[in-house]
Amino acid sequence: MQFKLAPVFAAACLLASCSSQPKDTNQNQADNASTTSEQAVTKNTPSTAETDYTGMVLFPAGSYTIGSNKGLPNEQPAHAVDLSAFYIDKTPVTVAQFRSFIAATDYQTEADRFGDSGIFNLTTNQWELKKGANWEHPFGPDGEQAQEDHPVTQVSWNDAQAYAEWAGKRLPTEAEWEVAARSGQTDDRRFSWGAQLIVDGKYLANVWQGNQVTHNSNEDGYQYTSPVGAFGENEAGVSDMGGNVWNWCADTYQLYPGNPSPSRKDENVKVIRGGSFFFDQNGEDSYTVSGRSFNSHETSLFNTGFRCAADAK
Repeated sequence: MQFKLAPVFAAACLLASCSSQPKDTNQNQADNASTTSEQAVTKNTPSTAETDYTGMVLFPAGSYTIGSNKGLPNEQPAHAVDLSAFYIDKTPVTVAQFRSFIAATDYQTEADRFGDSGIFNLTTNQWELKKGANWEHPFGPDGEQAQEDHPVTQVSWNDAQAYAEWAGKRLPTEAEWEVAARSGQTDDRRFSWGAQLIVDGKYLANVWQGNQVTHNSNEDGYQYTSPVGAFGENEAGVSDMGGNVWNWCADTYQLYPGNPSPSRKDENVKVIRGGSFFFDQNGEDSYTVSGRSFNSHETSLFNTGFRCAADAK
């Protein structure tokens, strides 16, 4: 199994057992300064099965603004997107929901096929490929079993696609994800729930507390994942749109139209949104409504999950 090193993981040196040591993708972009950014395209993938809209929130068709002129370089510029009406899951897909998919299809995740998956070992303070780590045992066979009401993790983008197709849904585009995180509004909110991460001493999301990968004070009550919805919903009724687990999106990662930075599009590199419970070098910027990162489509990690979307009919 090989990892594509995204900014979210650049603070740590990933997996010496990989066949080659990846570079920070930002550096890869700088190394290809002769290339130009391609225009980002948002498109829907039609569902192929009967869709159950239970547990989903509807957003009307319209013109929305995504991105930020104040955020990190890859969030810029703010720009308008025209979207058809869509539904998005209120929460990330849970372990229980993913278990139903496995039971119905006998699907084998990529982590199971590879025989290992990625975790950060807080004892050795390094990333490692853990033998036997999968969606049921995110930390390996000797670790705790994943809890049914927590978001499923150790699933690749390909696994998420397979689940979504089985459910008669699809992965959200990152534009749809951001619109849902913003509750469909065009205000200048920083986070899905408002302007601050901490209000009256209380954390409003499951995030990493501390500025080092080796220290988490667990002030939010969770060292790893939390039950979906544990921190409440935004105005639109959608939860976990910041922290808990990164969410896979449908899109191939690329810079936004009008962003002058050099960039090279790679169809194998997909967008992730929302940040997670784990340390990220971008700190609070990882949890914002406009924050964005990426990873390779076959990568499975202990802090990455997904939610589904569907076309409105």
